[in-house]
Amino acid sequence: MEAKDTFGDGGGRNYANSQFSNSNNQNAISRLCRITREARGESTDVLAPETHGHINSAGCEGMAPTVTAAHLSIWRHLCDSMHAAQRPKSKLKLVTLDKESNMSTLWRRKEFLRICSKEDPAENAQDMEGTIPVKKIQETQYNFDPASFFVTRFWGRRPEGIAINDALRSCIC
Repeated sequence: MEAKDTFGDGGGRNYANSQFSNSNNQNAISRLCRITREARGESTDVLAPETHGHINSAGCEGMAPTVTAAHLSIWRHLCDSMHAAQRPKSKLKLVTLDKESNMSTLWRRKEFLRICSKEDPAENAQDMEGTIPVKKIQETQYNFDPASFFVTRFWGRRPEGIAINDALRSCIC
């Protein structure tokens, strides 16, 4: 399998939208997505093209666990580095260094309750979460109780890193 020359000038450069090609199919569909969907017994009628960008994203069903694990590893390293470089008098406190927590668990901590009550973010959750499409695996839950689906999904989110600034009474996700 060789990478298709994106610019057609023989330079052999590969960019996120360049497609893999083989002798059988110049517009190959994502084999990783096809294999993953077949294993789950799902339709393979509509699949993304097999591009560098697709395979290197969490949007590729076959690569999502690997890409997500790499992303989280990098994020944790970044948070640890920020924490190590922090000055003693810093008002910013990284609160998710030791473990990952969902939003509901985080808001039980007194640091978060000093910023705002649990009801304040819940009021905005409907608007924020409503802009994010409902995934196929979430449709049953959404159809069962559309009124509370978005708030429940918000409180179940697991931010990769979160910091609190007590002086400004704010949090950064």
